Amino acid sequence: MNGRFQGGGLRAYAILYLLFLYAPILLLPIFAFNAGTIVAFPLKGFTTGWFVQMWDNAALRKALTNSLIIAFSASILSTCLGTFAARASTRFRFPGKGAAIGLIMMPLVMPEIIVSMSLLVVLLAVGIELSILTVILGHTLICMPYAVAIMTTAFSSLDKSLEEAAYDLGETRFSAFRLVILPLVMPGIISAMLMCFTVSLDEFIIAFFLAGNEPTLPTYIFSQLRFPKSIPVIMALGTLLVLASIVLLGIAEYFRRRGIARTGAKDTGGFL
Repeated sequence: MNGRFQGGGLRAYAILYLLFLYAPILLLPIFAFNAGTIVAFPLKGFTTGWFVQMWDNAALRKALTNSLIIAFSASILSTCLGTFAARASTRFRFPGKGAAIGLIMMPLVMPEIIVSMSLLVVLLAVGIELSILTVILGHTLICMPYAVAIMTTAFSSLDKSLEEAAYDLGETRFSAFRLVILPLVMPGIISAMLMCFTVSLDEFIIAFFLAGNEPTLPTYIFSQLRFPKSIPVIMALGTLLVLASIVLLGIAEYFRRRGIARTGAKDTGGFL
């Protein structure tokens, strides 16, 4: 009876916690389709007009275009660099390996505002003008730890005898990596890229400091919160962003599990 009571208590706690965490997100589509301009109950009626206004907004489209360019670029760069770092940390032993990996993973635990201010000071000191490029550099720094974590798991689960067999058959290190290792870890690469894309698309603080006059989607949303009439449009935009994030994370989790099933590694938990 005591164990059953504890199990029921933990289940109730988990349900309440999830409701507290996701209830605000669940309210987004409700007010996105509400005809009233005030975000409050009771609702005024059903409409899809806010989505139409969102699409007709030229400034929003520009911000979305900038965010997509940044997210694509940062996800590719961070995944490539993360793959190289994960390969080195799992395949080789060298002095200072722990410290190097610790420095790479440090942006996960450092406050983003500190990272943003540091990048801003450095970029201005070397004379680099703030633009989309500077945001890409900042997002690559933030996203790289995610790529390293995913790719480290992918490389650690590989059977080293497969690579050794490729060497015995006359393959070079590069050809063995390209023909044997890379196809096996490709689901992890896709998963890391999608995860980095999602993180970059939603990131606000670095874009706020480093974008200059080029708005991104999060900075545009922040600028529109001062105008009450723009709030329903932001609700509509937030609904689409939440759906896009769920889809991207779902695809990333699919490829992560596919990679684990391909290599036969133990599943220690995923994104969702």
